[in-house]
Amino acid sequence: MIEYDILRGPVVTEKSTLQRELFNQVTFKVAKDANRVEIKAAVEKAFNTQVKQVRTIQVKGKIKQRGKIIGKKMDWKKAVVTLMPGQRIDFFEGV
Repeated sequence: MIEYDILRGPVVTEKSTLQRELFNQVTFKVAKDANRVEIKAAVEKAFNTQVKQVRTIQVKGKIKQRGKIIGKKMDWKKAVVTLMPGQRIDFFEGV
């Protein structure tokens, strides 16, 4: 897989912003069939950084109801990437 197929996008929430500032961790939405080794290689190649650790989480889609119609959001996979000390990834630099 190519690194741009593995990394789907950043997860920007309050919790992920705090993790980035305090613990030098970045959260990504990744492909469901990607493993930790592939995610580490994709982040290192795409952002030219060194990765210390990768943790993955399977996120279950929520059930949503609108009147009588019941639907379900898609399941997805999240990866929390810990960077080596001194390394950074800035998504919104210059905004």
